[in-house]
Amino acid sequence: MSRIGKNPVVIPANVETRINDGVVSMKGPNGTLEQTMHAHARVELRDGGTGKELVVTMVDLDSKENRSLWGTMRTLLQNMVTGVTEGFKKQLEVNGVGYKVALQGNGLKLDVGFSHSIMYALPDGVKAEVEKNIITLSGASKALVGQTAAEIRKVRPPEPYKGKGIKYVDEVIRRKAGKAAKASA
Repeated sequence: MSRIGKNPVVIPANVETRINDGVVSMKGPNGTLEQTMHAHARVELRDGGTGKELVVTMVDLDSKENRSLWGTMRTLLQNMVTGVTEGFKKQLEVNGVGYKVALQGNGLKLDVGFSHSIMYALPDGVKAEVEKNIITLSGASKALVGQTAAEIRKVRPPEPYKGKGIKYVDEVIRRKAGKAAKASA
């Protein structure tokens, strides 16, 4: 029995939820999200004690795959509720001499030590703010915000000697000692 999957997902009053042929769609103050559920997952919209709630059940609980997907399906629905009400944020930090970042149209212009500037086009549903060397990405979809942050970090990952590059704000870079000086004989 899944400890996470059996818990219902509470739907706030300002969120509209629809279920059509295994596709759950939610509309809230931060936008609209859709999620296709696994073929063996059943989603039900019920009236609970605190309002409406979504309950996820699996067709065959004898299958290990179905048991492992039960909690995942429930968590995806919970992330949708959080996304359309509060949203998700990721922050990246740009470190390095002469490294800078700027918003340009619907994208980011990254000057991170290459001979040319890198233009990164932001996907629909992700907004960016730049303050000095901090990039703040926000959006309703947790997966889309996380994927965008990972792609921006991949442009110039942090290196272990000086710490130059693009890293998450809460990421800790393990530093390495440089080349040792030669000992005289």
